Amino acid sequence: MKVGVLSLQGGVIEHVNHLKKLDVEAIEIKKIEDLKSIEGLILPGGESTTIGKLLKDTNLFLPIKSLILSGLPTWGTCAGMILLAKEIENDHRRHFEVMNIKVKRNAFGRQIDSFKSKDIIPKISKEPIELVFIRAPYITEVHNDVEVIHSINNKIVAAKQNNILVTSFHPELTNNLEVHKYFLKMIN
Repeated sequence: MKVGVLSLQGGVIEHVNHLKKLDVEAIEIKKIEDLKSIEGLILPGGESTTIGKLLKDTNLFLPIKSLILSGLPTWGTCAGMILLAKEIENDHRRHFEVMNIKVKRNAFGRQIDSFKSKDIIPKISKEPIELVFIRAPYITEVHNDVEVIHSINNKIVAAKQNNILVTSFHPELTNNLEVHKYFLKMIN
């Protein structure tokens, strides 16, 4: 199995390392040719504005959007969630606009407000997993066929719609592989 990790900015190597631990070939996506043989795509955390600009500068934006719309399993963590959302509550910019969610950027606060928690996410793991939130967004509204996977204090932090998974938190910054395994099941 080959899974692409968008490699323009952000937490790329952490996702690549998790995929390698699961015996998955990780392809760093930096140019259009890198998209050719992937079976899934991860949009990592980072700075959504910067990644959005770089997607257009590298001409990756339209090919990736087309792949997502044609059913490519895609997972956005943190900034990746913002890139996939149809609406951003506190930003006029829009990116892929492929998931029927409204998100709020930096919703849990600034860098200093970053935090960790442990929680059981029944669809993903029967055991508590560490959740790392860094200047994280959360989902304020879901529409149509969006399934809420997890919430913390009534704030939606994980959701799925068809071939798209989003998490506010960063599983790649922990030793736990359960969320990556869940995404790989979406590909299979």
